[in-house]
Amino acid sequence: MALCGAPLRRAPLVAGVRRASSGSLLIREPLNYWRGGRVGLGAAEATQAVYEPATGRVLCRLQQCGAEEVDQAVQSARSAFLAWSRMAGMERARVMLDAARIVEMRREEIAELEAVNNGKSITEARLDVDSARLCMEYYAGLSGTLAGQHVQLPGGSFAYTRREPLGVCAGIGAWNYPFQIAAWKSAPALACGNSMVFKPSPVTPVTAVLLAEIYAQAGAPEGLYNVVQGGHQTGALLCRHPSVAKVSFTGSVATGQKIMAMAATGVKPVTLELGGKSPLIIFEDSDLENAVRGSLMANFLSQGQVCSNGTRVFVQRPVLSQFLEAVVRRTKAIRIGDPLLEETRMGPLASRPHLERVLGFISQAKEEGARVLYGGERYTPADPTLKDGYFMTPCVLDNCTDDMTCVKEEIFGPVMSVLPFDTEEEVLRRANDSIMGLAAGVFTRDVKRAHRVVENLQAGTCFINNYNITPVEVPFGGYKASGIGRENGQVTAEFYSQLKTVVVEMGDVHSLF
Repeated sequence: MALCGAPLRRAPLVAGVRRASSGSLLIREPLNYWRGGRVGLGAAEATQAVYEPATGRVLCRLQQCGAEEVDQAVQSARSAFLAWSRMAGMERARVMLDAARIVEMRREEIAELEAVNNGKSITEARLDVDSARLCMEYYAGLSGTLAGQHVQLPGGSFAYTRREPLGVCAGIGAWNYPFQIAAWKSAPALACGNSMVFKPSPVTPVTAVLLAEIYAQAGAPEGLYNVVQGGHQTGALLCRHPSVAKVSFTGSVATGQKIMAMAATGVKPVTLELGGKSPLIIFEDSDLENAVRGSLMANFLSQGQVCSNGTRVFVQRPVLSQFLEAVVRRTKAIRIGDPLLEETRMGPLASRPHLERVLGFISQAKEEGARVLYGGERYTPADPTLKDGYFMTPCVLDNCTDDMTCVKEEIFGPVMSVLPFDTEEEVLRRANDSIMGLAAGVFTRDVKRAHRVVENLQAGTCFINNYNITPVEVPFGGYKASGIGRENGQVTAEFYSQLKTVVVEMGDVHSLF
């Protein structure tokens, strides 16, 4: 088992991170997993460096899977599916509950690895691990309840339906919530009797293999959950594989469109959780302190790298200046730094190219007439080991208009664009003026207005007097170009299963011939 890493810079140590005698921070390799164990690809030429965003140093290297490796992983999943799909729902539930228990036991280890590889604060990383565990527990409970319907027909005949698994499901994750997304996709798939091959983002590949080992430790059949590493070519091989029955993807609209096209050639169902440019509407009668808190959660969670973020903040004109003063004051107080320190509230962005992209959006916003009230610059923490990290200050933009690039396009970084409005009718028209419709939010004390506005917002996930709350019991997903299907909630079982109708004749056949 190979180990790779950069110089150790802090005290925390977990089972997946090891110290060498030279004082290095080491990540356990390889990161591919099928047939019940980690798989090294020998002297594979297709390797890729994996970076620690806080320092800019190489954590490890991943070996990218080609056609042969993807096929091995899929065949491993097919073998496991034959056994897993025949188990009773309660039997599957026991395995999933044991897996959830192991996740809870290893919470700190997983969270630290997530913070090291992704850059988000340890506080947020722990919450992500909790969400993953809760999702596994929720679908374990649902597994034993999956059932069909009985329909009485004339003459004593009857029909019934069976809810059956699809087969091998492919999951393709994003780099902003690596472990959580792996659980959000695998838990409903497994609960319905499917197996899975999961491809994490090559930017954050470290924790997906931990989930594979946890399922195995919990007693899952060998090959039930497999991990293939790689970029878009590996993902394409997975989508096109003839034995893959369904694809679930989280990522950009552009990539989602390509995945949908690839799946269409095999008439495969897809779940697509794509991008957003979500509106957050703050009326003058709102609890302004709560509205400010909600705006910060809607823009700066996970360094702004959240698809559902409410980055178009519409504020009713009478409270605009008061809102801006409060939101800038609180933004300035956000503690930026080492993601493994408890006091840190914002870590680095996930990669150097992404940092450059976000800063480019801010420069363009200024050129188009937006005013930077605070932030939007590179940031260098006092700790010298972090001098090459991908840090920036959270940004608040004023003087924005609907036609600006920063208002129309998904930035996916800590950038809040504030826009004034006057009337409810006006703000609804402007809020819905987007090709995307993932999420939306409204702050108001008027209950009738809150529900009236939400009814007219073209978004799949809406929040009233809060933002970015995603309990696993309720569905999450978007309208328009923000995706197809849902994750979480009872309805997701329908996206990981298929319905068979059986008609039973209890009398003689009445034939026309």
